[in-house]
Amino acid sequence: MTTLTFHGAARTTTGSMHLVETNGLRILLDCGLYQGHRKEAFERNRKLPFDPAGIDVVILSHAHIDHSGNLPTLVKHGYRGRVICTPATAELCAIMLRDSAFLQAQDVKFVNKKRHAQGQRPFELLYDQEDVERLLRHIQPEPLHQEIRLGEGVSAVLHEAGHILGSAIVQLDARNSAGRPWRLVFSGDLGQKQQPIIRDPATVTGANALLIESTYADRDHPSQEDVMGRLKGFIEDIHQQHSRLIIPAFSVGRTQTTLYYLNKLIEQRRIPPTTVYVDSPLAMRATEIYASHRECYDDEAADMLRKGDDPLKFPGLRFTHSVEDSMALNERPGPFVIISASGMCEGGRIVHHLRNNIADPRNIVLIVGFQAENTLGRRLVERQPVIRIFGEELPLNARVHTINALSAHADRGGLMSWFDAVNSPALSNVFAVHGDEAQATAMTELLKAHGARGILAPVSGQRVVVNPVS
Repeated sequence: MTTLTFHGAARTTTGSMHLVETNGLRILLDCGLYQGHRKEAFERNRKLPFDPAGIDVVILSHAHIDHSGNLPTLVKHGYRGRVICTPATAELCAIMLRDSAFLQAQDVKFVNKKRHAQGQRPFELLYDQEDVERLLRHIQPEPLHQEIRLGEGVSAVLHEAGHILGSAIVQLDARNSAGRPWRLVFSGDLGQKQQPIIRDPATVTGANALLIESTYADRDHPSQEDVMGRLKGFIEDIHQQHSRLIIPAFSVGRTQTTLYYLNKLIEQRRIPPTTVYVDSPLAMRATEIYASHRECYDDEAADMLRKGDDPLKFPGLRFTHSVEDSMALNERPGPFVIISASGMCEGGRIVHHLRNNIADPRNIVLIVGFQAENTLGRRLVERQPVIRIFGEELPLNARVHTINALSAHADRGGLMSWFDAVNSPALSNVFAVHGDEAQATAMTELLKAHGARGILAPVSGQRVVVNPVS
């Protein structure tokens, strides 16, 4: 018997965490941080819904914090097994989880100062740098397309997911109680085809059970040319207004994609010379890792490199290093662009830039990825007239725009094109994960229309017995 328990990214886009129990093994797919209401996130991230010591192996789809960010907590509370991922994901996790621990320490220090003044008990860190270092010793990098034996007759294979550098689709193979082969496929986060820099998602056939992400199941992305045209318009606007374009972006994936498009606009001389600040030490290190893993590049990016053109470098690009460099941007006159983390505006330097810039109607805030419910990024997308940042209420006078095509997630058409390619008569269970309520519902309707069987959009904590292979 095989069971699945959906502990995260179930009718939400955060905290990816799915437990597979088969042939006596307990396999955890992802272990991400939950983001949303601060109090709820605080409780959910600390109270793992299972005994970490009872997990046999973890397979990580990619390095984004909503998929990897709670791995140190897992180790802190007793996990001693392997964490299997691609080599690029292993390198990205090292910098991202260290950064996560650092940011948590900064945030807790800030919050506890207020709690002390109010006579309240201080918060404890979710995990610290020592916990991260312990976790990193458990990571086992594995290349794509190679069988990884997990024990008890169960094996795994990682395939290209096309989402960010090193992202993987996870294939699990076992035999059911009757001795017949059985296959589960976990999409992880699927990328859009023809996304800059990295290769398209692979087609993985023969699945009996499928976990498929649903982030953009309710919409289609505009074309790349539309993205280029809109970016061009925003750059021209800040030159006319002598203002700032503020782009909250994940340090891994979204930042590099944005740089790629800006590079193209500059090379094609479609925008005036513009200074672009990447104000994120993590993004700077991640960009260096992107440069060192060229085996992940698609044909276009590889061809650019062969011609001596680095797709992630251009005149006017600046990386800020220190906090003082970051703060100095507050005094610098426009026009210029700031790309800073985090992508959902829930921490990091971007929060300070928003605090200092959203009251000015000349400025533009450009949202380039999905914003989960109850995050600062979602409140900006909703254009709430007053935004609370660090306890201070600020008028949202800056113009807020979104470009969903800059997202590293496949849209409705991309998701269903991939599903049609992997669907087969053997597929008897399909689970719509990693989507808010509206997106999960949209995905289930799409799956029905495309002939899927055994469709379910699970809720958090739901345990399902997978139908046996007939």
